[in-house]
Amino acid sequence: MTLTAPDMSRDRRIEDPTNLWIIHPAARRLLPWFVERGISANAVSLAGLALGTSAALAYTQWKIWFLAFAGLLLSVGWLVADGLDGMIARATGTASPLGRVLDGLCDHGVFFLIYVSLAFSIGTLEGWALAVAAGIAHMVQSNMYESERARFHRRRNAVATIVRPAPSRNPLVQLYDYSWGMLDRVAARFDQALGRHPAPSELAARYATLAVRPMRLMSLLSANVRVYAIFLACLFGNPRLFWWFELIPLNIILILGLFQHRTVENCLTVPGKYFPEIKGSKK
Repeated sequence: MTLTAPDMSRDRRIEDPTNLWIIHPAARRLLPWFVERGISANAVSLAGLALGTSAALAYTQWKIWFLAFAGLLLSVGWLVADGLDGMIARATGTASPLGRVLDGLCDHGVFFLIYVSLAFSIGTLEGWALAVAAGIAHMVQSNMYESERARFHRRRNAVATIVRPAPSRNPLVQLYDYSWGMLDRVAARFDQALGRHPAPSELAARYATLAVRPMRLMSLLSANVRVYAIFLACLFGNPRLFWWFELIPLNIILILGLFQHRTVENCLTVPGKYFPEIKGSKK
């Protein structure tokens, strides 16, 4: 079984360190075995959901330290499966709108189950209120972060045009695609400037250099950080600490990251202010 090469479509400068050194290497080691046996990306997504469900069950007894630790290990297994399903889809050419939505729903589903299990274990109205509020914040943060990360990678490659997913009659897919692209209209000004620029690859390189900072900040909104934060909150004896972490620090990080990213875009679309050659852009 050979180790596949890293996915160079992901910019290592903005990746979570545990993705670089643990999650993605583990998924790459597993990839040949799964491909050789014809195991589909969707099957791996569902297996990841099963691992996440098991983690949620373990966290119902988070006061017992070894079960909290089991919850962490099972959650890490889900993260590996979450990376592996995309690798299988790309390696086998089987990516589909339904698979993309299934992957996203499994991601949200795992956290939903963990939040519910922790709320049940606390058993108070205040605990449920915190869980619901944190869950809503999580959905917004995760959607915007993934949207910004996809936007960064597209622009880094000097691609100004937003590639829309193939239209689907499935209302679930339509809703997912609509929520995914909520920031497109706000960020469109830079895409238009990139499309008009006489040297788009040069502007793209400058954009990527400046946008690394907000994207690194927003990497704190990744699923990895939440997985470890949940475990630490349980280890310290109070899952509420995680929900407050979700509601206050992570929302602040989201707002700062979005503001910094839009600032980068605005700087690069002011003719002559930062990069004089933009004056030569075509009208």
